[in-house]
Amino acid sequence: MKPMVGDLVDFADLSGYSSIEEILPRKNAMKRPAVANLDRMLLVLSAGKPMPDLLLADKLLIQAKQSGIHPVIVINKTDMDFQYAQELEKQYAYYDTILTSAKDHEGIDLLEEKIRGKCVCLAGQSAVGKSSLINRLDESFGLETGGLSKKTDRGKHTTRQAELFYVENCDAYVVDTPGFSMFEMNLNKDEIAGYYPEFCTFGKQCRFISCLHDREPDCGVKQAVETGEINRERYERYLRIIHSLEEK
Repeated sequence: MKPMVGDLVDFADLSGYSSIEEILPRKNAMKRPAVANLDRMLLVLSAGKPMPDLLLADKLLIQAKQSGIHPVIVINKTDMDFQYAQELEKQYAYYDTILTSAKDHEGIDLLEEKIRGKCVCLAGQSAVGKSSLINRLDESFGLETGGLSKKTDRGKHTTRQAELFYVENCDAYVVDTPGFSMFEMNLNKDEIAGYYPEFCTFGKQCRFISCLHDREPDCGVKQAVETGEINRERYERYLRIIHSLEEK
């Protein structure tokens, strides 16, 4: 039988589900959040408070592509700052992106289309509205939602464990995951550029095949940054990632 709505599924102990006769092969997995067998990862960013950690977001997008999981960027809380939400959308123009407001029920129909018939997880910082979005998919879930800490202006950890929900009207499985702010990558610096979709076209114009798009001359990616065809802020975060891997 299918897990009941809100069931916590412990993949190390499936004895409670009598219809399961075998453990099927794992087609993909992510380190953080620790989930497997996904069709899509929904990366939730806030257009208000808490301000999005875009370096963390970029790392999660790399992890998703590395794992063979299609990422969808959900820019939530558009009711707080719609202009900033549009700026974020432009930064991630090379990705599948939707704008939502769990508070005002905006964009929920688009969210339903993105998850229909699929197994997805919501990932991102605390207090960006992951649980609130799941509640909008089905109000009967009644997930606890939290706000910001008055002391730190950061999200409270309302969701403390991963939970699997079946959204009947979309025939979709949705995993709600705890928020987090730290994520270490286990990749070589020369692998990173291959996970940036906007680098693929312009990278063909580089003089060197092994160009890191950093200090090399005649770099097509750097030229695209100068012309505005690649977002400068995102490129600068890319440099932070590869330089941090160099230091390791």
